[in-house]
Amino acid sequence: MPAPHPPFKAMLELFFWNGHQSSRRITLDVLKVIQMSSFQYFLYLPVKKEVTGGQISLGHNMCIRRLFQSPLQWAWRAAFLKHNQCRHQAARRWTRSGGGPYRAVIFDMGGVLIPSPGTVAAEWEIQNHIPPGTILKALISGGENGPWMKFMRGEITKQDFLEEFGRHCSKMSKTSVPVDSFFSVLTSEQVAKPFPVMMEAITQVRAKGLKTAVLSNNFYLSSGKSFLPLDRTQFDVVVESCLEGVCKPDPRIYKLCLERLGLQPSESIFLDDLGMNLKAAASLGIHTIKVNDPETALKELETLLGFTLRTVVPNTRPVRKTMEIPKDSLEKYLKDLLGTQTTGVLKLLQFDHGLSNPTYYIKLGDHQLVLRKKPPGTLLPSAHAIEREFRIMKALGNAGVPVPKVLHLCEDSGVIGTPFYLMEYCPGVVYKDPSLPGLESSQRRAIYTAMNRVLCKIHSVDLKATGLEDNRKHGDYIPRQVQTWIKQYRASETSTIPTMERLIEWLPLHLPKQEKTTVVHGDFRLDNLLFHPEKMEVLAVLDWELSTLGDPLADVAFSCLAHYLPPSFPVLRGFSGCDLTQLGIPTAEEYFRMYCLHMGIAPIKNWNFYMAFSFFRVAAILQGVYKRSLTGQASLATTQQNGKLTEFMSNLAWDFAVKEGFRIFKEMPATKPLTRSYHTWAGPQSLLSRPGTRSYIRLPESSPAHTPQGALVISPEGLSPPVRELYQRLGQFMEQHVYPAEPELRSHQASAERWTPSPLVEELKEKAKAEGLWNLFLPLETDPERKYGAGLTNVEYAHLCERMGTSLYAPEIFNCSAPDTGNMELLVRYGTEEQKARWLVPLLEGKTRSCFAMTEPQVASSDATNIESSIREEDNCYVINGHKWWISGILDPRCQLCVFMGKTDPHAPRHQQQSVLLVPMHSPGIKVIRPLTVYGLEDAPGGHGEVLFEQVCVPKENMVLGPGRGFEIAQGRLGPGRIHHCMRLIGYSERALALMKARVKSRVAFGKPLVEQGTLLADIAQSRVEIEQARLLVLKAAHLMDVAGNKAAALDIAMIKMVAPSMASRVIDRAIQAFGAAGLSSDYPLAQFFAWARALRFADGPDEVHRAAVAKMELKRHI
Repeated sequence: MPAPHPPFKAMLELFFWNGHQSSRRITLDVLKVIQMSSFQYFLYLPVKKEVTGGQISLGHNMCIRRLFQSPLQWAWRAAFLKHNQCRHQAARRWTRSGGGPYRAVIFDMGGVLIPSPGTVAAEWEIQNHIPPGTILKALISGGENGPWMKFMRGEITKQDFLEEFGRHCSKMSKTSVPVDSFFSVLTSEQVAKPFPVMMEAITQVRAKGLKTAVLSNNFYLSSGKSFLPLDRTQFDVVVESCLEGVCKPDPRIYKLCLERLGLQPSESIFLDDLGMNLKAAASLGIHTIKVNDPETALKELETLLGFTLRTVVPNTRPVRKTMEIPKDSLEKYLKDLLGTQTTGVLKLLQFDHGLSNPTYYIKLGDHQLVLRKKPPGTLLPSAHAIEREFRIMKALGNAGVPVPKVLHLCEDSGVIGTPFYLMEYCPGVVYKDPSLPGLESSQRRAIYTAMNRVLCKIHSVDLKATGLEDNRKHGDYIPRQVQTWIKQYRASETSTIPTMERLIEWLPLHLPKQEKTTVVHGDFRLDNLLFHPEKMEVLAVLDWELSTLGDPLADVAFSCLAHYLPPSFPVLRGFSGCDLTQLGIPTAEEYFRMYCLHMGIAPIKNWNFYMAFSFFRVAAILQGVYKRSLTGQASLATTQQNGKLTEFMSNLAWDFAVKEGFRIFKEMPATKPLTRSYHTWAGPQSLLSRPGTRSYIRLPESSPAHTPQGALVISPEGLSPPVRELYQRLGQFMEQHVYPAEPELRSHQASAERWTPSPLVEELKEKAKAEGLWNLFLPLETDPERKYGAGLTNVEYAHLCERMGTSLYAPEIFNCSAPDTGNMELLVRYGTEEQKARWLVPLLEGKTRSCFAMTEPQVASSDATNIESSIREEDNCYVINGHKWWISGILDPRCQLCVFMGKTDPHAPRHQQQSVLLVPMHSPGIKVIRPLTVYGLEDAPGGHGEVLFEQVCVPKENMVLGPGRGFEIAQGRLGPGRIHHCMRLIGYSERALALMKARVKSRVAFGKPLVEQGTLLADIAQSRVEIEQARLLVLKAAHLMDVAGNKAAALDIAMIKMVAPSMASRVIDRAIQAFGAAGLSSDYPLAQFFAWARALRFADGPDEVHRAAVAKMELKRHI
């Protein structure tokens, strides 16, 4: 490999410092450096070069890696670096060896002196409903010659930049992007505020006689001035890229800064948040400091300079205007309280964390205090009870629990406008980011262990000895809390949120039994703990506003919120999706087991309820904060911009509610017969269904209170707004692209090229993928983290599946066609990570196809235990032999995977003889005998093949789950696929009926329009009735699968598989009859619709099998 130029080499070295060592094969490609203000990226493009071992290999795909971590990195992390950002951030800091007297400190701007632009972009995208990452993609678009790079070099005006940049954004997001709004927010005074701690440090540096400078990649504003929201008088030198025409990390801009300072490189220190900028500076001999967060960076700068830089109290800011309190009145009160000898000017700052009760730092003379008060304005009932908070903290302090020492409670609102209390200021460290960047993995584990132990200490307090026994009612804590937060939410409700409505119904029906009553903190999380600056020890537990007596497990669940929240969440950061093992942070399960071990209790089963309740409670709190923010009363400055956070939290809560429903049903005795209760909701109308619609729920006889409840959504109008919008976009795509393409696609299927995939289908697939109409089929139960699909419930997808079913070609275009859907679900459920990487990813991307080989010509394959194909273990592989047929999709040249079912042990129990292997289609010994036809239809290019497998050798690692698990896998593979065919059949029927209606309105026979013929009118009426009946039954089955699980829905699934194909056959047959001979032709989809409807009467299991299953279950209910 030719020697890379310096920036190339620098990035390769830094890439290795991030932990990609020679044990892996790295795929990189042609490298392009992109420097953008406070961002730096590199691009890799395919050149087919490869090096292994201790070198770097250049490989296949373009990827984008960001080489920095800003103090507010959550925005870009969530969209592009979900894996790498969660690694232990231990990238090498580029410094020169040795030391020496320093005469100047040079500061970058974005990410060092003011917030990173990445934070602004991510928040702005959320608030404006712009697809996440749009701004970042547009920024890097065009590389060095893109609008952003030209703008920073001062080569184009702001207006030219915004026009070009807007086009890029709109093209990428498929929607209009108001980039003017983004730019206004980015450069606004409210956002571009200097960090007080940094500005204080600059003051201290200058007071010691050192010079200061700003060295920034920057741009011009419309006024002709550069964007520099800083006090220029605080800097001896200001160097900006837009004025100089050159950007960092070009060495020329550093030399220019040093020249203007009149100093040598060794006499200066440079602070930046980007590794490449730091390396460039270090290569010149400048001492460097990497800024991950201002506080940590200043500690390192203090060490180098040898003097303190901070008089600012950490985590404070000037008091917000809407949160000001009368200082004169407070100062008089404090002097009376502390003694007349107290002198000095009252210093008042506001702590910048916390959502509810405003908290202030006070310095008066030698006294350092913290004041905590109720917020101003009209408050919700029983909220902000600082009186209770004071009394509990005082009692716990006497019991040895680490809390700040409380001094005095003032209930006189005349002093500062509301009641408040005072406590001693306790210096320490508050970790706002739960992933604890900058620490070693052992330190992170120690912090979470200390957090766990202090929680155990709180829950072990003797209530009687501390006088807290009568603090609140004992027992019924969760029921009271549920009702309290429902009331709080209702009191602050500003709009209807469907998931909150569902939770308000669900939570009271699934209340756990409280086993123990202890002190409950109510808001126990990492950033409410004050740690020792040098030890992994909790000095104080803060924020006791929600404390009471209750169920301690509520605290444990609440302390695990971060495990399920993304790093991008702006109020409560999390680390969902991170590699916790590498970080050293215990998983939620490990954390809970640690708690149980310390407390000497057994783990609980209904953990999902406690998590659902915790997220619901936070959602209600956020709603209250949001409503107060509308009038400027909330203590968090950014809450007014975050009205959507409540909905986000409620969605997480509902995910856990669904999981809890599945757990309950799985634990129900299998032999317990089920009774049905068909009823119309008597309570408040659910937002998921139209008024007057019915909800059918199957209830277990034994414990109706613990059966998952929900609303049956019978029409698209009842779907949640995001899913309804998805349904509408799907419909628009069908109208604009799919239906118009059908004639060409039908012609292709009849042409000599029919066994080659249609280029038009491939084109439409790319369009669908670009519009987010892709991989919609994976259900929430299978993919709860939405890693692979849209995260729809079975009911939600059923409505979309019906719409796709109106065209024979649509399912493939949206990557939702069988057999790929079943095979992808199989890999998601049962595949190893290696199997997923090799087979699942290409299928999800639509690059390959697959098939499923089970049916055999020699046996009745409706009974899967009859299969005779053998799987024999030999040496390092499995050898398969068998004769299969009706293998859908195997003739497609894109088919790369055959999921093969055969027998590994004919002597094992009947349902443990079969196994499933993943067979590469290029394996020697696979012979396609012939394509099979369905009523003469070949179904090209996938077709249906008769195939011989002769001595096919398959690697052992291709076994799924293990030998003898095939029957279990085959049943699980069906999963929600059980209803997909049925919903597509509804779509067939709707399209057939629509065509029929149009036909009879346009044709005349025997002197009058066909639409006036009584028999045809009767046929239309009968078809409509049968479609509606079948749809309701299918949706009910999907609904039961969502709320009760596939096993509990077995009867309904069998019924829909009986009903839907026969119904579709009748409806389509009537349409064909109305068309006459034209209905049999390929000019219309009716003939193909009919063929597949008829085929599905046994392809998805014979009618007779389903009828027998229904009868057995029906008889069993009455025994």
